[in-house]
Amino acid sequence: MEILSPAPTEDHNEQPTPQKPSPQPTSEKEPKTPLPQNNESLIGSPTSFDDVTFLIETHLYIASISSAAGGTIRDFKTKNYFNADSQYINLILPGETPNLLIEATDLDGGSIDLRSPWKLSSPPPGRFIKETTSLTFKKEVFKSRYIKKTLLINPNNYTIRVDLDLSEISNNIYRDVSFGWYGGLASTENNTVDDHSYFKAFTYTGGELEELKSKLGEAQAKEYSGESSWTAIRTKYFTTSLIPSDPTEIRKSVLSTTADSLEVYSAKFVLDANTNPSFTLFLGPLEYERIKALNVGLDSIMDFGWSFIRPISKGVLYMLKKMHEHIPNYGFVLIVFAFLVKLLVYPLTKKSYQSTTAMQAIQPQVNAIREKHKSNPTKMNQATMALYKEKGVNPLGGCLPMLLQMPLLFALFIVFRTTIELRAEPFVWWVKDLSSPDVIFYLPFTIPIYGGHVAALPILMVISMFIQQKMMMTGGAQQAQQKTMQYFMTAFFFLIFNSFPSGLNLYYTLFNVLTIAQQKLVPTDNKDKA
Repeated sequence: MEILSPAPTEDHNEQPTPQKPSPQPTSEKEPKTPLPQNNESLIGSPTSFDDVTFLIETHLYIASISSAAGGTIRDFKTKNYFNADSQYINLILPGETPNLLIEATDLDGGSIDLRSPWKLSSPPPGRFIKETTSLTFKKEVFKSRYIKKTLLINPNNYTIRVDLDLSEISNNIYRDVSFGWYGGLASTENNTVDDHSYFKAFTYTGGELEELKSKLGEAQAKEYSGESSWTAIRTKYFTTSLIPSDPTEIRKSVLSTTADSLEVYSAKFVLDANTNPSFTLFLGPLEYERIKALNVGLDSIMDFGWSFIRPISKGVLYMLKKMHEHIPNYGFVLIVFAFLVKLLVYPLTKKSYQSTTAMQAIQPQVNAIREKHKSNPTKMNQATMALYKEKGVNPLGGCLPMLLQMPLLFALFIVFRTTIELRAEPFVWWVKDLSSPDVIFYLPFTIPIYGGHVAALPILMVISMFIQQKMMMTGGAQQAQQKTMQYFMTAFFFLIFNSFPSGLNLYYTLFNVLTIAQQKLVPTDNKDKA
């Protein structure tokens, strides 16, 4: 494989500054072979079809594009997102799999080799792209008959338009031609288990969203007939999607995964050879506004929860991003957001606490009724309900407000755990990544459910929760049961929250602290209830 790079142009030193500290200069592998001074040597003679790879750089990414299969993306490094070593994230799995592959057969059913290198028939671009750039590859399939593929690169976003020209060979091949993304996407997170839990392939075909999720090492393939608006492959934070310009040209879409040791998904379209289809390739982060701007409904692959939760999750994400425009640290954004949410739910919290204190006030009378009518459950219930009516107490009043808050709490959980905006965002001191647990030290062993590390914020969270629950406990005969439940819930949340993102634990901790403060300050107005 020959790797080529254009000589530096006058804008070589005008690279945009990444939002995070730039990787070391040695991290970017520079091509070993200098660019030939004329286009003929790059394009090659009519009989020379060596695999030629060159770099293209925009303010968003650095891409390595190969002539194999007519424009295979060998590397795609995002300049706004970094791995644990502060290097640009590469979305492409290493290997020789062509990811923008056309597959076709001749009229006798024989496979046509379209994986080998194609000829670059357009002028080679400079490395640094500041305007829309076209790359045209062609492949001689039959004598003097070519298939062409053009990549139109937009430097201002993560989209590449792919135009296929089958007109010269359409009468010499079988009617069905396939085109798609092969080779999946690379895992980008330190916690590969968590990352792979989000790996999926999707297609929107026949007006329905279909998805494929397979077990590691399990080969699967599913076909979906009908017009298709797009296919997509996603990881936790990134996606690649192919969007046809004319969905009516699509006969069916196919999602598949391999039996390899890696979880690798592929997605392709099957279309008529008599068409010259165009596609939009999106390869980049799962940023809601970018995905939404494609205007094809691709945001449906984003994890915003159940259908009734999704609008709330989107609203939460919108507010966090708007607040971040004025508050540069997302940790402080979460703190301010917790205060705002607390103000929003204050009427519910007040009602809940007042109902709880009212129940505490009449608990001795409730216990007396239970003792008096312990042999007659019917009279016990009638007398208890009569007491509640007399005192104006709703036994469900303490629970109902909390139930009304549950959709918001679910939405917060989803957003804090999956949104890319919080990925690798630090807060203060030991909290270096709000999307990951705030680990203070690692254990030499693994505890079931809890994990192999100790995080600080979950400890603070369960302490605040324990205090809050203790303040809500009623007296009397039920106190022992309440204590048992309190200890159980504290231990349960301590175990599961240890592996949750620190941003989520930060929010819950502060929310609990604010609730405790409210319980101390909220007037109960229940002295007359007893």
